[in-house]
Amino acid sequence: MRRRPPTGPVRLLASAAVTALLAAGLGGCQTVSDITGSLSTRADPSPVADLQRAAEVTGDRYRANPKDADAALAYGQALRANGQRAQAAAVLEQASIAHPGNRALMAAWGRALADNGSFQQAFDVLSRAHSPDNPDWRILSVQGTVLDQMGRHEDARSYYASALKIVPGEPSVLSNLGLSYMLAKDLPKAEETLRQAYASPKADARVRQNLGLVVGLQGRFAEAEDIVKRDLPPDEAAANVAYLKQMLKGKDDPKSARRRVGVALNQPD
Repeated sequence: MRRRPPTGPVRLLASAAVTALLAAGLGGCQTVSDITGSLSTRADPSPVADLQRAAEVTGDRYRANPKDADAALAYGQALRANGQRAQAAAVLEQASIAHPGNRALMAAWGRALADNGSFQQAFDVLSRAHSPDNPDWRILSVQGTVLDQMGRHEDARSYYASALKIVPGEPSVLSNLGLSYMLAKDLPKAEETLRQAYASPKADARVRQNLGLVVGLQGRFAEAEDIVKRDLPPDEAAANVAYLKQMLKGKDDPKSARRRVGVALNQPD
């Protein structure tokens, strides 16, 4: 059995996706096309005080010299991590305008736009952050998450496939691909793909949670419970199992679920 370092109480990061799917009647009745989004939440989030402090420190540096591209990038990323999404997008937009050739800024701005639900704009900005002759697998994967958020699951999977040609077996991309299949209600294919991700020594807690989710959605809750608590200390395992139970029993309005989705997919930085 593989061992991973403790991650702290880990929420089931695909929670919004599962409520959307449950609302869609995956087990039986209704059919409705729902979506996931790009991931900005981490599996092992830093304490809130640390995130706030990082935003303060980088903000001071940025305000001292707003024309410094590195300072703007650091501040924008700190704001995103701290949940200040609109402010992050504004800072990164202004920096991208001031430094039109800076692809790192452009990529960060695209991610911030995705955080805010501006999916088409995010996709367009991310497309300018790399080029066909020099593709960035991380950006390709994020573009896939944006397309999934827009309900364009087949198109999203073509971007994940392009990313996997650059980094074969990359678990974060495979996890996104698996969840894309999940949203298309192809649960066996979703499980197969997520098990490939889980087999990687680089797989993190998000992959385990997403695999447990897909297994649970197929009615194999005992197996799902074993997956989400595997290799974790007892208190963390209990928290994960409780959250999984809550999500698998939950109901939600499809429209509100669609608005709240945004934490299921990996958005590699």
